[in-house]
Amino acid sequence: MKFTVEYPIERGPYAPEFLDPDALAEFARTAEAAGFDAIAFSEHPAPSRKWIEAGGHDTFDPLAALAFCAAATSRIRLMTHLLVLPYHNPLQVAKTLATVDILSRGRLVVVAGTGYLRSEFAAVGVDFDQRNTLFDEAVAAITTAWSGDAYAYQGRHFRAVDQVLRPRPLQQPHPPLWIGGNSPLTRRRVVRYGRGWSPMLTAGRHAPSLRTPPIDSIEELAAAVTDLHAQLRDAGRQPDEVEIQLEAPTPAEAGGPADPAAHRETLQDYAKAGVTSALVHVPADSLENALAAVRDYGAAAISA
Repeated sequence: MKFTVEYPIERGPYAPEFLDPDALAEFARTAEAAGFDAIAFSEHPAPSRKWIEAGGHDTFDPLAALAFCAAATSRIRLMTHLLVLPYHNPLQVAKTLATVDILSRGRLVVVAGTGYLRSEFAAVGVDFDQRNTLFDEAVAAITTAWSGDAYAYQGRHFRAVDQVLRPRPLQQPHPPLWIGGNSPLTRRRVVRYGRGWSPMLTAGRHAPSLRTPPIDSIEELAAAVTDLHAQLRDAGRQPDEVEIQLEAPTPAEAGGPADPAAHRETLQDYAKAGVTSALVHVPADSLENALAAVRDYGAAAISA
């Protein structure tokens, strides 16, 4: 199993020192040394105060932060988790993503989703009810632009005639594109063009606020993975072409990393369900504690 660590400011209250560039560089290098496969940043450019006060979180701009991490590291992959494609002009974000991939020597992983915060859509001037159409058009426009050839694209929301995006991304045909979300539509998107799927275990009572169908248990996840694998085979693809990433339990949850043996058992259950990558969170109360948690997790779970 592979392991991704999310930068601690993504998890609610955090120590101010995490905003220091030296702290981010040290965190990224420590994660790399501990054996993590990727470091991740999410995207919330304009969340509402109500969402923040109800348990939301701050974020860096993910692409700016990943470009910074690229300069501080040499191996660890750089992941958007996740990039809300409907917020962006697809050709502009295609250029930014290509630049990060080139300057990181081909380490970018794009986990993308449709988004779920209606108020944030309004704040950035995007029609929330068009998010699925915007997402599909964005993927088509971005992957077409990444070809490096002169291209034309005509959709309901975006139009390009004889444009060229160069330099191309280093990874060919383009950086891996993963899709986030629990819905059958998400899995169909993965089958069509995805290299990864990033679902979430979420109690049914929370699913409406996240605007995604609930997956309440590892058994339900296993059934969804079985469905995905069947669709991949029907489309002439192999299941092992697609990575599946799931959030690992936190220390407060059963099998969290505070109990290494139980945590390893939980990860084994994840693997049996088809999960290939675990998304890990570490404490945000201090940089010292976060770095210690990264090292300890590397020793207890990654290297074990």
